[in-house]
Amino acid sequence: MAALLWGGVAGAQVKYRINSAHNQITVEDAGGYRMLRFNGSMETRMWLGNPKYGHFEYTEYFQLPLLWNPNAKRVMIMGLGGGSAQRAFQTYYPDIHVDTVELDPVVAKVAKRYFKVKETEKHKIHVGDGRMFLRLNKKQKYDAIIMDAYASNKYGSHIPFHLATKEFFKLAGEDLTDNGVLAYNVIGSYQNFRADIVGSMYQTMKSVFPHVYHFPASDSRNIVIIGIKSKEGLTSASMKTRVDMLRRARPKLPKHFGQRLARIRAKAPPSAAKSPVLTDNFAPTNGLLMPRR
Repeated sequence: MAALLWGGVAGAQVKYRINSAHNQITVEDAGGYRMLRFNGSMETRMWLGNPKYGHFEYTEYFQLPLLWNPNAKRVMIMGLGGGSAQRAFQTYYPDIHVDTVELDPVVAKVAKRYFKVKETEKHKIHVGDGRMFLRLNKKQKYDAIIMDAYASNKYGSHIPFHLATKEFFKLAGEDLTDNGVLAYNVIGSYQNFRADIVGSMYQTMKSVFPHVYHFPASDSRNIVIIGIKSKEGLTSASMKTRVDMLRRARPKLPKHFGQRLARIRAKAPPSAAKSPVLTDNFAPTNGLLMPRR
């Protein structure tokens, strides 16, 4: 999980700190929240009073793929962090099997110890690279693939390039069901801050998926971009029908679900017109996906 928040919190109490092969991992408590940081960048926030709450809003958009699959059976989440999305699925959709793919084994240990993340019959954590996991997957089809895998340095979090190319999205699409959906957390904004990244991610996903929608969060500079495998686009009428079907299929649907839908955007971001499609053979020399000072 990665949200756009850097720097420490005044009065924060460090509960744990360790260096892994990939990150300096810090767990700290402040103001009733527990926070996870990688190299100083905020990754996860959890309310200590009730671990189901306190997360960043953008993680709730990861449940939107259920509009296309009300009776979803299997979901992949690439990136663990402190497990906000995983806890939500275990709470609201306990029948859905979740496969989490996390590159850093130390992150998995910290998430279990400090952030109430549990492996169960319905939630399995696989340690390794996400693209390789998809490449080796020969058996499973997923109703949704949720992308929240970030690398970080002292300037902030950034998307690993090999998880953001046209070839990657084609590979992911092969592992989706016919109505499957890919949801991608992108740190950025529509104007100025990382707008070029938002534009390129939209353009790259649009080169693979027939329909692409995006949802800006209100409490952080995160935009969740959703690629739909189905050729049937959304209309006001079809969205209402889908919501009604989902509420019947999922009585425990979070009460804020409908409000989140009001933020949907179907039109291409303004920066998309000047943004390139990312491919395995095109790695921008200016470090498009890398955080800048």
